[in-house]
Amino acid sequence: MFSKLGAFFMDILEVIVLAVGIFLIVYLLILRPHKIKGQSMHPNFPDGEYLLTERVSYYRHEPQRGDVIVFKPPISEDEFIKRVIGLPGDTVSVSNGKVFVNGQELIEDYIKVDTSGGAFLSEGQVYTVPMGNYFVMGDNRPHSSDSRAWGPVTKKVMTGKAWLIYFPFNLAGVVSQPSY
Repeated sequence: MFSKLGAFFMDILEVIVLAVGIFLIVYLLILRPHKIKGQSMHPNFPDGEYLLTERVSYYRHEPQRGDVIVFKPPISEDEFIKRVIGLPGDTVSVSNGKVFVNGQELIEDYIKVDTSGGAFLSEGQVYTVPMGNYFVMGDNRPHSSDSRAWGPVTKKVMTGKAWLIYFPFNLAGVVSQPSY
């Protein structure tokens, strides 16, 4: 009787260990949940929204302009969510409420507000993004602490690319990629 009871608990333990192992592999290497905190990406990603970020894309490819990324900024231990605006080697400037990349106005249909400069990138200044760095901005520019205030980020601090919104249910779906 004790051998059958022991075998039963060993079977349960095997299932638990396998489930935890699969969860850890998925969580650490593939997908990670995030909750949006704050107004910096509003209205595209409102405060309290839940999304999944995927980590696989950046194992093989570099981030692209328009990607919405989650990362650890140089000013905080918390993770931020922002949109990639400038790629390595790009020039970025802000003038008259508009963003310019490589001298061309960036058409951003996903935002409805003007963009102003910050402490790091002031109005009218042209900044060249260093190799291995990315210039990021929130979609709600007046309420976003981003690269305009503290500079670019590296791929090393990125924890994922926004992939799927799963709550609230009325906003659920795949995160769209803008075309520039």
